[in-house]
Amino acid sequence: MLDHASDMGHSRRNANSLSRDRIATFRALGALSPILHRQGRALVMVRPLTHCRDKRQPPGRAQTEAREGDDVTHEMDLTGQLLIAMPGMGDDRFGHSVVFMCAHSAEGAMGLIVNKPTSDLSLSDLLEQLSIDSGPQSRVMPVHFGGPVEHGRGFVLHEAGYASPVSTLDVNETFAMTATLDILEDLAGGGGPSQAIIALGYAGWGPGQLEGEIAQNGWLIGPGTPDLVFGTANAAKWEAALTSLGISPLTLSADAGRA
Repeated sequence: MLDHASDMGHSRRNANSLSRDRIATFRALGALSPILHRQGRALVMVRPLTHCRDKRQPPGRAQTEAREGDDVTHEMDLTGQLLIAMPGMGDDRFGHSVVFMCAHSAEGAMGLIVNKPTSDLSLSDLLEQLSIDSGPQSRVMPVHFGGPVEHGRGFVLHEAGYASPVSTLDVNETFAMTATLDILEDLAGGGGPSQAIIALGYAGWGPGQLEGEIAQNGWLIGPGTPDLVFGTANAAKWEAALTSLGISPLTLSADAGRA
């Protein structure tokens, strides 16, 4: 897992410890990151992490391929799928996490935790800090802890029916991701995507790192569906993701292997 805490000056903090003073860095989308960089008001990929839709594997296939010692870096494409944290994975920041994979290739991977809203941040806080006027129809939405990398960088995961006029990354035919201020402006006016998750920070992996964690039983892999990502209560997403694989949380232990 890429932490970048020391390299980029970000200390390790959990979902509830994101402070309001970091919201202002949502405006600073132009800073270079290992995955994305600014082009005008947009973030664009600087690593070839996009995928070909016809090469996506069905949910669960990667689980049978990720055997310890195997070279699966070029065989796995988990874009659009979910990582479900196994008990005892060794990183409290990802305990009971459900991570939606926005991009995955041999060059690395990037995803957003979709079940850990912060306790002290909301869309209205973001709009206030960014001096974006909100109307009477402004959406009421929480802000999620997206991952331990670059807590001040903002992303919006949303349904594919919305596209920013500036830049939107099509994850697959169902999901898309936008990291430009105009999507917040649309949400402030009561528009924007009908289904969305706002996140600060992301989860990132270097080449082969995610495959190694899967081989070490750190993650299960499940299908990424709008009903689970957008339509399930955050507190219930981890269990619901396991249930989608036919697994009961009661059957898992810290030493559990891959289902």
